[in-house]
Amino acid sequence: MNIVNIINNSQKPSPYTPGTAQMWVDEYISSRLLHVHLDQSIDLASRKESTINTTINWILEKIDGSQLDILDLGCGPGLYAEKLAGLGHRVTGIDFSTHSIDYAKISAQKSKLNICYRNQDYLALTEENRYDLILMIFTDFGVLTPEQRTCLAAKIHKALKPGGTFLFDVLNKHTSPEKLGRRDWETAERGFWRPRPYLCLSDSLYYPNENVTLNQHIVIEENGSYDLYRFWVHTFSHADLKQILTTTGFKAISCYDGVIPDSEFCSSNSVTFCTAQK
Repeated sequence: MNIVNIINNSQKPSPYTPGTAQMWVDEYISSRLLHVHLDQSIDLASRKESTINTTINWILEKIDGSQLDILDLGCGPGLYAEKLAGLGHRVTGIDFSTHSIDYAKISAQKSKLNICYRNQDYLALTEENRYDLILMIFTDFGVLTPEQRTCLAAKIHKALKPGGTFLFDVLNKHTSPEKLGRRDWETAERGFWRPRPYLCLSDSLYYPNENVTLNQHIVIEENGSYDLYRFWVHTFSHADLKQILTTTGFKAISCYDGVIPDSEFCSSNSVTFCTAQK
């Protein structure tokens, strides 16, 4: 174990410095994430079914149409996609996690729903003029770097039909910073990060100029090897969102707070939903 390297990696890095590993493509961690998605006792990887139902009802009040062509970016195991397809919409779901997509495909078959699922990075989106509505739910837009956000917004704009809508949610300036700067550690013989003994050193760091928090985790194994996972989480004002979307050609941009109920992880007024038209 190189203690000096671990000490260096545990220091506050420059904004958007990447980690050394991604949990979405890790065979073991992504399988654990699927279980978290499906756990109805917590609003963590996915929101609870009651909140999902509230969200879908709100979405369909905002977006009129009986048979919409919908793209769900970061669809996970298809919790939103299945409900929308069950209401008669034509749905495509994209997710980076093979485990989530495999589960979603099997679940759709069991429910006899014709949903197109694709296992890919949504940053590689290439379609044009295809969708009436593109969704990005559970604050995924806020984990992207500024360059990734601009790139994806432009790709989404291109993939929408004329008059189509991009609808997504983010954390806003009401998000509580109470855990920032807190360091923690975990040991386990088997846990979320590994199926074998490990030590995890976790930290949360705040960058006020960028309005971003870094949640980083150094996972150290018994043989001394380690991986560094970094997650950048932004908060946005309504003005921030309108500026980002206007620069990529969107119009009729609207922001809404208080759409979903409070959860154990965030209050209702700390989540902003945004709609923007092509």
